[in-house]
Amino acid sequence: MKKVIVATKNKGKLREIKRILEDFEFDVISMEEAGIEDTIEETGHTFDENAFIKAMHIHKKTGKTVIADDSGLEVEALSGAPGIYSARYAGEDANDKKNNQKLLEELKDIPKEKRDARFVCAIAVVMEDGQSFIVRGTVEGFIGFEPKGENGFGYDPLFVLPQYEKTMAQLTSEEKNKISHRGKALLKMVDELKKRVSAV
Repeated sequence: MKKVIVATKNKGKLREIKRILEDFEFDVISMEEAGIEDTIEETGHTFDENAFIKAMHIHKKTGKTVIADDSGLEVEALSGAPGIYSARYAGEDANDKKNNQKLLEELKDIPKEKRDARFVCAIAVVMEDGQSFIVRGTVEGFIGFEPKGENGFGYDPLFVLPQYEKTMAQLTSEEKNKISHRGKALLKMVDELKKRVSAV
């Protein structure tokens, strides 16, 4: 069975990817299970570049097929910020609460009709033979005026989905997975793998 390494230490993300790859004869493992403790410098200028940097770093160390993702929030009124800096928007010691507070502060004078935003997820796959591809998933919404909901993480309590009239954090995990940027990107990844599976 071919080993596939997921460039994450996030157990929830690993579970999600394992589940979606069940139809393939892959042994899906985390970085830690592969014995890799590296902190990978994300020096790219886009989600695609950072996902590829992570995947290629681990592929070079192991020679195995590697899956890596990079994701974040783009707000139109802020010219696409926080973008690739979503996790550390409020500084190097940032956490979800500080990041959300900073975002609300930046948008305090912006009316609802100009608060459009999107979540973006880029997934890079580098295969054993060095072939690679990148897929993206997005979900559109707008930034609310106060946090709502207890589910999810990151900017979910501020990200409003017009079709639900709820924030991402007010959805159940099942509802979120159906429409999320990562869920969409993972489905595209599976479609691409099906085309290339004989080469994996």
